[in-house]
Amino acid sequence: MMSLSTGQRQQGPLPHFQSQTEISMVHYKRWAVAGLAAATFSFGGQAIAQQKWDMPTGYPAANFHTENIQQFAKDVDQATGGKFKITVHDSGSLFKANEIKRAVQGGQAQMGEIIISGFSNENALLGLDSIPFLATSYAEADKLWKASKAATSTALAKQGIKVLFTVPWPPQGIFSVKPIQSVADLKGVKWRAYNPNTSRIAQLAGAQPVTVQAAELTQALATGAVTTFMTSGATGYDSKVWEQVKYYYDVSAWLPKNMVIVSQKAFDGLDKPTQAALLKVAEAAEARGWKTSAEKNSWYLDQLRKNGMTVDAGSPALRAELKKFGDTMVADWVKQVGADGQAIVDAFKK
Repeated sequence: MMSLSTGQRQQGPLPHFQSQTEISMVHYKRWAVAGLAAATFSFGGQAIAQQKWDMPTGYPAANFHTENIQQFAKDVDQATGGKFKITVHDSGSLFKANEIKRAVQGGQAQMGEIIISGFSNENALLGLDSIPFLATSYAEADKLWKASKAATSTALAKQGIKVLFTVPWPPQGIFSVKPIQSVADLKGVKWRAYNPNTSRIAQLAGAQPVTVQAAELTQALATGAVTTFMTSGATGYDSKVWEQVKYYYDVSAWLPKNMVIVSQKAFDGLDKPTQAALLKVAEAAEARGWKTSAEKNSWYLDQLRKNGMTVDAGSPALRAELKKFGDTMVADWVKQVGADGQAIVDAFKK
């Protein structure tokens, strides 16, 4: 069996626990999973027939992203005749959402799902799809991804990560405890941020950014830690935000994407037929995921209405002011990324 290096054992912060026993159990769970899976890669230089991988995601089992991934895992199993099995760990049960990328980089998980823009603090390039009012429809989001896919894949490849597929969230709107008519109504509110761009929007609006992951949103709302935030109807539905929030402004600001990634080392450890099967199933999962996201968007908004929320498109003044934020943030992004960033924006706008 392959042993884990000291560096691997140190990857990823642990949450707070009440006892050393709990800490030990979490260490055992994470590192045993990685060690067992690593043992399947090779033995004496010979590939072992069956592969068993773990795939963490931060989203609940009933979310359409997770359902798509579960189908992906089933399809991989079927396509390989049961020789390649992927176990999906939803709801941040194996690694929290913001730990998953590092877990894949460090070999603690062979693959995982991340929201791309959640890591734009590491590389500004990854924040492109959460710039407001740059790409506001599924067609535009697809065009933006095609313009940026090569650069994104290259950047992640330098970290030992291979991109398998992406799936967008529905368009982002504003949830608020109180009515919003203009940006002035956002001044001082506790604004949930899940990436640097959502924090930047808060700063531009004079709001107070509070970092909260999707799995923690319900608790943050219940305690008043946040009162206003931008996300999709899907996250609003998953979190039952209507229990605390009564207003949703469907401004279609952007369509952030989730990305399914795999350790390049783990991928290289697969035989060629298995690699081909994995890539083919990933292509199908991407097409299915984009289609499902578009289909479910209106359904999610209907569910918000049925649960007593006021849903509208937002006032012209609000949308115009947010558009100005977008123009500012596109310019800022190009300055950060440089010539490659300008080339991507130019290709998108053709």
